[in-house]
Amino acid sequence: MANFKSGYADPVLENPCSKVTKSSVSAGVCMMNTTWRDQQHPSFISFISSFLAANSFRLNFVPISPDFIFNCGGLSVAFIFVTKWDCGNVGTIFSRAKKLKAQFAHLYVTLNLPTRDQNDSFLCSYFKYEMQLGRPTFVPVQDIEMGFEKIVKIAHSCGVSKQQEVKSKLKAERNQSVQELENFIRVVTSIPGIDNHDANALNQAIGSIERIAKASKEYILETTDLSADKAETIDSSSRRRESHIFN
Repeated sequence: MANFKSGYADPVLENPCSKVTKSSVSAGVCMMNTTWRDQQHPSFISFISSFLAANSFRLNFVPISPDFIFNCGGLSVAFIFVTKWDCGNVGTIFSRAKKLKAQFAHLYVTLNLPTRDQNDSFLCSYFKYEMQLGRPTFVPVQDIEMGFEKIVKIAHSCGVSKQQEVKSKLKAERNQSVQELENFIRVVTSIPGIDNHDANALNQAIGSIERIAKASKEYILETTDLSADKAETIDSSSRRRESHIFN
């Protein structure tokens, strides 16, 4: 998905509002607002369908609040897509953006601004309506096809970043678990006669060092394959430790 394929293979489909064919490997899911769809030219909806299909996205038409919601890599990214900028009616765009930014952690507003007057109008309106920089992020483009390609690239990039974040978190958790187990084995095997196998058996059956210290000889024999001598050694070691603490 690093290099996106062009979606203009067939500019006019027989049924532009049908779902794209599912790919064997899906890059994600794109949900399109049905009202937004009905306001666009059929050829543009065909372009969107073709572009998504070429890049292994599934397309669904849903009555959602934003114009698009992409689910990529376990992350939802919402978009407002203004394909026609009306210089005399911009208030609704900014009020909608303010409302949706409170509902979606990841919201982008893509604006088709092909003329200088439209671009100037956007810049003046941005400060007039006191928008916070980056909340949400506005993405000006010069044509609607470019706008949608940017939308897909943003959604994909957000999904990749999320996956990398999850992988890093899992790796850190695994490293922590390994370190905790190594510390556990080192402490338990410091008891005379207790080896790595015994420590692993105690970890699986009883758990923490604190719980092992409180376990009786009988309980250790019931829940592990340790010998009576080793269970007695652990029990005696725990009693000596408690006696040392209280004395």
